[in-house]
Amino acid sequence: MHITLEDQTAIVTGANSGLGRGIALAFARAGANVVVNYHSHQDQADEVVAAITAAGGKAIAFQADVGEEADVQALFAAAIERFGAIDIVVANSGRQDDAPSADMTLAQWEGVLKTNLTGQFLCMREAVRTFRKQGQRQASRALGKIICMSSVHQRIPWAGHVNYAASKGGVHLLMETMAQEMAPERIRINAIAPGAIKTPINAEVTADGGTDDLLKLIPYGRVGQPDDVANAALFLASDLADYVVGSTLFVDGGMALYPGFEDNG
Repeated sequence: MHITLEDQTAIVTGANSGLGRGIALAFARAGANVVVNYHSHQDQADEVVAAITAAGGKAIAFQADVGEEADVQALFAAAIERFGAIDIVVANSGRQDDAPSADMTLAQWEGVLKTNLTGQFLCMREAVRTFRKQGQRQASRALGKIICMSSVHQRIPWAGHVNYAASKGGVHLLMETMAQEMAPERIRINAIAPGAIKTPINAEVTADGGTDDLLKLIPYGRVGQPDDVANAALFLASDLADYVVGSTLFVDGGMALYPGFEDNG
């Protein structure tokens, strides 16, 4: 079945690498115009744009810190200036800054929450305001689509990563609450909760030859690839998911099934 996002524009935050890059490329292949947001490493963002345009698509790169209100507003303004409207927002930007809870500094706590939780709220809020202002468009059945990037750690505690786990737990109820609020306006808000995916942020634990312990946590028996998440995002952004509202799609090979209990614990 062919999924099309023709005549639609998507903002993907943190799209210069990892999951965001995979999603941006998948959306472009489906026909969407793509705004490739990045916080740093402009060269990587430019490479994503070049790959999209070389394949006949349309994309721009735009630097913004999603934890800063003015930056988020500028990001959306740039997307509208270039493409005229916005149909899809993927709030993907995230960061880790790990430490045992008792040793974690306030700066580590606040930095992760600012990007992972406040950043998603600011992007979602700006998306809702934009969708309302531009009104119903013919390219999609929904007034607009928002996809939050959560994690299996919205459900699974993660010692040594309390700021990250708390941020993703927050994303879970942020998404569901805003989905409940916005559904009557036909703004669809959902989330993806990836497990172990082979991206630069997970390079240390997903490198070839270093996955034996990790695979004990994945019933499906393999580490995920960015395309696994990108395919889920493509579905949620499409009209095929028009009746999917306020859902979290776990893309984790079964990690959230607590495989340690498969033999009765």
